[in-house]
Amino acid sequence: MAKQIQIIQGDITKQHVDAIVNAANSALSGGGGVDGAIHRAAGPELLKASRKLGPCSAGEARITEGYRLPANYVIHAVGPVWRGGEQGEDALLASCYRASLSFANDYDIQSIAFPAISTGAYGYPLNKATQIAIQTVKEWLETNDLPHVVHFVCFDNKTYRAYQRELEK
Repeated sequence: MAKQIQIIQGDITKQHVDAIVNAANSALSGGGGVDGAIHRAAGPELLKASRKLGPCSAGEARITEGYRLPANYVIHAVGPVWRGGEQGEDALLASCYRASLSFANDYDIQSIAFPAISTGAYGYPLNKATQIAIQTVKEWLETNDLPHVVHFVCFDNKTYRAYQRELEK
């Protein structure tokens, strides 16, 4: 199967993929934005399961079942808070994408959907975060068997356009 990256504008909680990635906080305790939406859609079992796995540092990820979501799994990735770019943020952001993708072989994840990690409340500049996300995923796909399909699910049109531009480079 040929590997592919797709940019989608929509709701990550509605994606019919093997795993969705949650832009989680370090306590894995639910919250606002994507994190809150995923926890609401998955139901209270997700919070119980994720709390048992925390804490989780920036650049790391954990995995749980998807519960009430169409996805079988939720991968909780903790991106860095933007502090001006001199605190290792780029490496931490790339690391949370790689950590998420590393679950693919162990859990037979053929398809995975990512949000724009760290670009909301954590303040990461959208274009910089998009470049790191696309580059990291492309590098992963070149050297690993799984996943076969990666979706970047963009909540708004601005994010969608940024991902489209970066993928076309």
